Amino acid sequence: QVQLVESGGGLVQAGGSLRLSCAASGSTFSRYVMGWFRQAPGKEREFVAAISWSGATTSYADSVKGRFTISRDNAKNTVYVQMNSLKPEDTAVYYCAATRRSIIMAVTSLYDYWGQGTQVTVSS
Repeated sequence: QVQLVESGGGLVQAGGSLRLSCAASGSTFSRYVMGWFRQAPGKEREFVAAISWSGATTSYADSVKGRFTISRDNAKNTVYVQMNSLKPEDTAVYYCAATRRSIIMAVTSLYDYWGQGTQVTVSS
């Protein structure tokens, strides 16, 4: 079992930046592939980014590639996503997720644990 708590969301103007954090507890954090997902009102939850156990491998949705950077600090049991050049279409609730599988995945249903989410609102 692992518990996930996101933080760092808020209101930002278009072109601005935010860094989201996800603190994990309850299990061996370094054994989980971690992902970030988001869900906008009226839309399905979608993949944003994921990172391997060691942090050596990352994957991004095309919509955020070049603007968002996922990273992790296994000593602090925390995963981050740095979001730059934010756009109004990035507005959503952002969720952190963990999976015990050993490969990076973009499929929502294959993640085992989820945080409660943090709201990101980008104004135009």
